[in-house]
Amino acid sequence: MEFGIFDHLDRNALALQEFYEGRLKLAEALDRAGFYAYHIAEHHSTPLGMAPSPTVFLAAMAERTRRLRFGPLVYCLPFYHPLRLLEEICMLDQLSGGRLEVGIGRGISPFEAGYYGVDYSQARKVFDETLEIITKGMISKTLTFDGEYYHFHEVPVELQPVQTPHPPFWYGVHTVESAESNARRGFNIVSGDPAATVRQLTDRYRAVWKETGRNPNYLPKLGLTRFVVVAEDDETALNIGRRAYPKWHASFSHLYHTHGRSPMLGERPSDFEGIRKNGIGIAGSPKTVATILREQLAESGVNYLVSHFIFGDVTLTEALRTVDLFKREVIPALE
Repeated sequence: MEFGIFDHLDRNALALQEFYEGRLKLAEALDRAGFYAYHIAEHHSTPLGMAPSPTVFLAAMAERTRRLRFGPLVYCLPFYHPLRLLEEICMLDQLSGGRLEVGIGRGISPFEAGYYGVDYSQARKVFDETLEIITKGMISKTLTFDGEYYHFHEVPVELQPVQTPHPPFWYGVHTVESAESNARRGFNIVSGDPAATVRQLTDRYRAVWKETGRNPNYLPKLGLTRFVVVAEDDETALNIGRRAYPKWHASFSHLYHTHGRSPMLGERPSDFEGIRKNGIGIAGSPKTVATILREQLAESGVNYLVSHFIFGDVTLTEALRTVDLFKREVIPALE
């Protein structure tokens, strides 16, 4: 079992310069504590995401950390020209000394896509072509591709990543079919669904991994995401979660409600008690959090926990306390 962080970088009341500096200080603390990776979202024109250019933010993180791996979860592929994204991935992997983890997706918001002039009905096809192009580009000196949307003929590729043949890929999954396809690709996966649902995904992933004849002694990361707050006692942690989560939820729902629509994957509970009931929100003392996580990790069949330690108006001090208590008391209890 390994442990990472997911962060929307949803906006709070801080000035943006202070906001970014706080996130980088959190990354430094995670680096010292030995966490595996810091995964960040990509969103546009919404308070849900203040890192619309994940590469820019992660380049700063590369300079502030030494061991911590990091990456977008996800790059919204239809929003990029494939050659530009290929070059940026290679640069970032080089600048970080080979610590990049590359999450990919088509983007979950048709409104964000529309602002960029992306036809969301074509996003899946564009995603497929872009993925093929960047994957080929990282192992080739020249790039030739003839698709429906992109056409390249012997384009010189001067950049390569440190990691060969390419940095690890990640994909967010919610269906058994998605678990199957990503097992065949050999991608890491992550899901924020209830533990029983995630178990169906991880079971199917393992079965397909075995069916394809892949190395039985190696398995990609099968991740579970959860909102997590740890404090010295249950009430303190719960109060933080109850205060901060509705602010995150308002940012999450902002564009959908502005357009009179529901989120693509359905409405989420608007308060912390709602996500506690379905197991997605966890808050308490180290003992309480470890007990809940032990049950969920066993039920879900994952080998990687990705925690939201900072969301809404969780302060840097509160997030750093969660990091400290999680490292010193929760992880040893789980191990």
